[in-house]
Amino acid sequence: MLGMPGPLELVVILVIAVLLFGKRLPTLAYSAGNSIVQFKKGFKECELELVETEKEITTATKELKELAK
Repeated sequence: MLGMPGPLELVVILVIAVLLFGKRLPTLAYSAGNSIVQFKKGFKECELELVETEKEITTATKELKELAK
């Protein structure tokens, strides 16, 4: 049955990865970490932009309500 690999399977996968990628493994790990950091920065920027847009919409709605009175 397919499921999460056990500890023995993870060790085998790790050994195969070391054999295949050897010298490039630290570079690949650094690149993966860097990509994660960049993704988090982009996500945070997007979240801040959404909050700012929400504030602008709220302000504009209040102004329109004031003008309608």
